[in-house]
Amino acid sequence: MSSQQNFRVLFLCTHNSARSQMAEGLFRHLGDDNIEVMSAGTELSHIKPEAIEAMKEWAIDISDHYSKTYEQFLDEDFDVVITVCEIIRNNCPIFPSARKHLHWSMLDPDDLDDPAERLKAFKECRDELNYLIVKELLPLVKNEPE
Repeated sequence: MSSQQNFRVLFLCTHNSARSQMAEGLFRHLGDDNIEVMSAGTELSHIKPEAIEAMKEWAIDISDHYSKTYEQFLDEDFDVVITVCEIIRNNCPIFPSARKHLHWSMLDPDDLDDPAERLKAFKECRDELNYLIVKELLPLVKNEPE
């Protein structure tokens, strides 16, 4: 990859309200100036307060993020497109211009009713995303040819 071209990643989840937003914030935080990261979903929503709170615990602010739909990215080129839930994996078109597609099957932390359990689930989701980004995604960025 030339020094003038960014490594581009798109995270996809149904509502673009939690998992994909946290992944976007984490990868932006863990990456460098040569990455460009976006997230989107099949339906517009709002960012879950628990996602913002879980990320704030790690000093990552996603409070200015907003929900987007994948349609606005269909004509763009990506190095990697990552789906983080089964619904979007089964309902989202393939991005033909993406060099690589990954799927990280993650439980929806929003499925719980108890507030304390919900927040715990969001933090566990954040931790799992962090692990996957470090283990699977950052090595792809580092191994890009010059």
